Amino acid sequence: MKLVRGAWKLLVAIKDGLVLIAMLLFFGLLFAALNARPGSKPIKNGALVLDLDGTIVEQPEDITAMAALSGSKAPQQFRARDLLRAIDTARSDDRVKALVLDLDRFGGGYPATINEVAEAIRRFRDTKKPVLAYATAYTDAGYRLAANASEIWVNPLGGTLFTGPGGNQLYYKGLIDKLGVNTHVYRVGKFKSFVEPYTRADQSPEARAASQQLYGALEGQWQEAIAKARPQAQVKQFLSQPDKLVLAANGDIAKANLAAGLVDKLGDRTAFGRRVAAIAGTDANKSAGNFNTIPYQNWVDAHPLSKAGDGIGVVTIAGDIVDGEGGPGEAHGDTIAKAILNGLATKNLKALVVRVDSPGGSVMASERIRLAILEAKKKGLPVVTSMGGLAASGGYWVSTPGDLIFAEPSTITGSIGIFGIIPTFENTLAKIGVTTDGVKTTALSGQPDVFGGTNPTLDAILQAGIENGYRQFIARVAQSRHMTPEHVNEIAQGRVWDGGSAHQLKLIDRFGNLDDAIAEAARRAKLDPAKVHAEYLEKKPGLAAQLAASINKDDDDDATGGDVFSRIAADRRGMLAQVLGDVRRLASAGSVQARCLECGGFGPSSSAVADTRLLDLVMAKLGL
Repeated sequence: MKLVRGAWKLLVAIKDGLVLIAMLLFFGLLFAALNARPGSKPIKNGALVLDLDGTIVEQPEDITAMAALSGSKAPQQFRARDLLRAIDTARSDDRVKALVLDLDRFGGGYPATINEVAEAIRRFRDTKKPVLAYATAYTDAGYRLAANASEIWVNPLGGTLFTGPGGNQLYYKGLIDKLGVNTHVYRVGKFKSFVEPYTRADQSPEARAASQQLYGALEGQWQEAIAKARPQAQVKQFLSQPDKLVLAANGDIAKANLAAGLVDKLGDRTAFGRRVAAIAGTDANKSAGNFNTIPYQNWVDAHPLSKAGDGIGVVTIAGDIVDGEGGPGEAHGDTIAKAILNGLATKNLKALVVRVDSPGGSVMASERIRLAILEAKKKGLPVVTSMGGLAASGGYWVSTPGDLIFAEPSTITGSIGIFGIIPTFENTLAKIGVTTDGVKTTALSGQPDVFGGTNPTLDAILQAGIENGYRQFIARVAQSRHMTPEHVNEIAQGRVWDGGSAHQLKLIDRFGNLDDAIAEAARRAKLDPAKVHAEYLEKKPGLAAQLAASINKDDDDDATGGDVFSRIAADRRGMLAQVLGDVRRLASAGSVQARCLECGGFGPSSSAVADTRLLDLVMAKLGL
């Protein structure tokens, strides 16, 4: 009886604990709801503050309520179209006295996306309203935005050094050999370098040549944009001889920035706040450095997307393309295909725009999405593709149904090639005295055998399958771009191109953004572009996701970004996350992949976010 009573008390205690957790969750969400209702705060005169403490993305991922209440703050993600709409609607509103760019903790974005936001900031500044930027140290992407400000401030204890694109990639061939892992790679495309970290100890000459072309083009575009926005900035000198400029300022990087015309003012956050207050006003009862602010989210909520006119469907394919269903953050093939098919069936759409911002991924999921897009064509709807910051590999695969493809000069695209990876561990097991044996009735019995290795029959079949998939990829591109398969093969081979080069190679048709693509889709549907609206075919965030995002939002306006040394610390953390992620990708490599390696270094990929989460989990388990 004592045992029964003890068990009963334990069950009751567990039940009470679960009830308590549920109540805490309920009241936490209720509190967030009461403090985060859209439009609950009126818009008053002040400075519109863009506190970009995170990354700019095409489609933010949902934050779960449990993650938000756990106490760990997820990185902020700002939807590009919301950010652009906020800046553009503020230009003609008299309540907005200035635009403030808080770039202290800015996480960047893909070059094409950053350029589009920078141009919106420039349009705001052209109205003669002041734009003020602040950071402890600007990243290259952050300075691309700040260069369009009328005043650039930097913390006197900080300072900016530009790095440009590029850097070292980790290669695991030596470690894999020591561990005895046998990495079976099946691929097509001499420039398809995604598998190289697992098969080589260094970068192949082909991958190096492709990266040099891509990085050089994007760096040239960055320098040209900075020179146009801020002619007085001695950017080239700071790129070629930063040591001499810093030494001339006795090691004071901020003063070197000021002397080179990169910034206008040196000052801490309080001094910056006083300057903004002189323009936007302040409350005398608040502490020094405060000014009248218009919070970004309040402004976005007060300026929703237009619903006037005919609907042009817009489907967003953002993040790694993966099989199955799921929420934003990754492009789940089944989810996106269903959204397209449901939109075609239930909404009176006049055309379809395919917005792509993806490094690729699963070939099966890419084809699932492509076939769904073709259903719009079967209904007689014009289809226009709009490439965002990135549309490479599988991202190009899903772009091929477009009657016309728009991109930006700094869009990263191409990478037309596919591969598959299967790791086996027969040599690893042999090192500890474990071997395999058994009866096989056919040439494929037990294959692929991760413990005993693959055999030549399977290797031949898988390689043939990859080559067949590549031929299908080439055929789809050839049909879409009105080229011969032979010509497509010459410019494909897994090579990554910038938008300018892709335009010359006719992989894209025109330069333009999402609005340009929507307008073209309207014209092809014989509609007035001024009398249509974008109907986004995506699931709206649920109440729980909205509340979780509100809880996750950091309201600490005094938080300070890091200097050069803190950036190094962040890079070390990023390297550890990448190592864990690369191991995960090798171990979990499943379906045939059309994915781009070079693309990951330019923007906020979903893989990098997943890698960081994995690192956080491992460190938590280790108590670090």
